[in-house]
Amino acid sequence: MIGLLTEMQAMELLKKSTLGRIGCTDGNETYIIPVSYLHDGNSIIAHSKPGRKITMMRNNPEVCFEVDHIKSFNTWKTVIAWGKYEEIKDESEKSKIMYAFARRMIYLKESQIIDPPETSAMRLQPEPDLKTVVYKISLRKITGRYERHDRDELY
Repeated sequence: MIGLLTEMQAMELLKKSTLGRIGCTDGNETYIIPVSYLHDGNSIIAHSKPGRKITMMRNNPEVCFEVDHIKSFNTWKTVIAWGKYEEIKDESEKSKIMYAFARRMIYLKESQIIDPPETSAMRLQPEPDLKTVVYKISLRKITGRYERHDRDELY
């Protein structure tokens, strides 16, 4: 059976997941990249080193965000959300966000692209020369779908 997730089910999937994909464009080329994230109920919050994705989103802040939960080939849920990229500039707010990432993701696999959050209180404070860009995607539209066998529950 294929069906639509309710807005509440879609928001729950966004909240419990930690890995999603951002789709952005410069008008000529579309770029889709996985990111670790937090969901605060209204926005996707993430961080990144400066690069292609950040440059594209700065130039065209209208982005798409997608997250999946796949149990098997025919038992899955997916959410797609649209929103606007906004950089967080306030150092105090950035520090709080990075601390929230550290608390949520401390036990996840380390990435070779993004330095993992550390448990040391000193490392949880952003350094003045830190190049990390902290941003949010303010969501304005969200939709979700699922597929499952009759014997499977909507996990």
